[in-house]
Amino acid sequence: MGMNLAQKLIASHLRYGDMKVGEEIGITIDQVLTPDATGVLAYLQFESMELPRVRVKTAVAYADHVVYSFDEKNSADHLYLRDVAHKHGAWYSQPGNGICHQVHRERFAVPGETLLGSDSHTPTAGGLGMLAMGAGGLDVAVALGGGPYFFTMPQVVRVHLTGELQPWVSAKDIILEMLRRETVKGGIDVIYEYVGPGAGALSAPQRCTIANMGTELGATTSVFASDERTRDYLRRHAREHEWREVGPDADAAYDRDIDMDLSALEPLVACPSMPDRVVPVREMGHVEVQQVMVGSCTNGSYTDLLMVAKALQGRRVSSRVHMIVAPASRSAVEQLAREGYVADMLAAGVNLSEATCGACIGFGHVPAPGTVSLRTYNRNFASRSGLKKDAVYLASPAVAVATAIHGRLTDPRTLGEAPEIDLPVAYATSDAGLLPPAAAPETVTVYKGDHMSAVPPQKPLEDGIEGSVILKTGDDITTDDIIPAGTEMLSNWANLPITATFVFQRIDPTFHVRAQAAGSGWIVGGFNYGQGSSREHAAMAPMYLGIKGVVAKSFARIHKANLINFGLLPLTFEDTADYESIEQGDQIAVGGVLQGLETGRIAGVNVTKGTPLRLEIALTPREREILLDGGLLAHTRRTGIDLRAEDGGIAATAAGEVFAVR
Repeated sequence: MGMNLAQKLIASHLRYGDMKVGEEIGITIDQVLTPDATGVLAYLQFESMELPRVRVKTAVAYADHVVYSFDEKNSADHLYLRDVAHKHGAWYSQPGNGICHQVHRERFAVPGETLLGSDSHTPTAGGLGMLAMGAGGLDVAVALGGGPYFFTMPQVVRVHLTGELQPWVSAKDIILEMLRRETVKGGIDVIYEYVGPGAGALSAPQRCTIANMGTELGATTSVFASDERTRDYLRRHAREHEWREVGPDADAAYDRDIDMDLSALEPLVACPSMPDRVVPVREMGHVEVQQVMVGSCTNGSYTDLLMVAKALQGRRVSSRVHMIVAPASRSAVEQLAREGYVADMLAAGVNLSEATCGACIGFGHVPAPGTVSLRTYNRNFASRSGLKKDAVYLASPAVAVATAIHGRLTDPRTLGEAPEIDLPVAYATSDAGLLPPAAAPETVTVYKGDHMSAVPPQKPLEDGIEGSVILKTGDDITTDDIIPAGTEMLSNWANLPITATFVFQRIDPTFHVRAQAAGSGWIVGGFNYGQGSSREHAAMAPMYLGIKGVVAKSFARIHKANLINFGLLPLTFEDTADYESIEQGDQIAVGGVLQGLETGRIAGVNVTKGTPLRLEIALTPREREILLDGGLLAHTRRTGIDLRAEDGGIAATAAGEVFAVR
């Protein structure tokens, strides 16, 4: 029996473990990307290792989330990232150069290699035949230092695409259909591998859109083969020399199959406030829309914006709509400008924004209360736009432009003949926004803003823990719920004491005060706790406030890893009915924790009600050691870090020999 593509990519980078579903494996990382929102802490943690250079083939630090710089801290963060990248051997992408996932696929993605990023949409590069995954900043810092990345070997699900997309139907509709079928929980511990004639007919940008939003399924990652379509895309970016063919064996086996006929798809929309609330646009009825936004790492590429520009030729944006186009990269908008399409969009009433994540995380273009926003983005979690009671719909650029023209949610098929969308013969690839590593790193002095704070030392795990339930939540709690983004919050993400004051701010503004007063406490959650962004702040800040663990029905992959990395217990209910018996404010005690890490079961008691709690904790041996040490930083300080030798081999260093924590 042959291997599928995901198995091939993992096998070629495997350093630890066996490729058995459900078992922990560790792989070598070739490339690392960090956006500014999470990258500052990632590099502060990397600096604490006192390594002179990054030890991956390619590392890129991007200034993309907080480009607007609403206060001096944003600009200070960018200066820090520029200098630390120069000094330690990473590229730096300047503010306005573009969103990390778009720029990375244009300039750095290499088929067959591995990519780890401190952003959950890093799987975008899976559209080019990479094994690309998101992770918390601390895991990324270790990877920058040459350490392996550990995760649970996922199931590999074959998504067999047949047929062809009809006019006005797009790759966004493919992934929305996947979300309609699989839900935001369906992809946990899964890699989706897209195959079949329908997949082969998709362009590289279309594949990247699908791989990008696979994150909303909860997937570990998504992958497409690297074929002639991939080669053609790299050639147009003057990178054909980096192409290699990678794909599954003809007799590859999969854990599950999904079949999709692309010819049967129609324009879809995700309704507020979850990406899997998907229905056909034609069924939506009359929905007035006041704001339309096209962009993001999902749908801000050249071809996405070309669709908008061509559809607007001879038309105008409705006077009732504010339409913003935010290109995903400087290269994309430069190409469109050279071809005259930027002028067409401006003449039609489009407002052009900088190449930034921005509004995707509520950093600018916040909707007005009581209005509807339609966006081509990847998430519409409640309040993510920056408005507490928002109404954000997700759809393709085709649906977005039709809606902007008519002022209401509109099926683009009503616009008549669909425009032809072709890739340019050669992309505009200006290097203006990309800075290489410094030729003389010893001359670089790293700028650090006064607002930046180090991660506090972690203490070994206690055998008995008692504390009150500071907050009880429901299902599908997102990391946006735990640590909101937005203007004020993002300005302080490099400062842990200030960041901690925002924990659960939109759900319970008193949370941080009550947690600090309690000194020791728990969070209780439902299914899929911690879905969404990879932001490690959602684990680090509760740890800072004295939270000892989270008891939930189930966890999202990256957030569970982040909890472990910062010494918090990720406990689940043996019987989910016990969730109903707990109320906020109840005193919860657990004992025999150290032994429980070995057995996978921990005895707890609801002291307030005098009832037992049967709790489970699913850990690998490595994760047990991390928790016993109090977290990944403390664990790495004790054990050292495994570094790859220059010849590609692995050299295990003694504790403290090359890694020290200030």
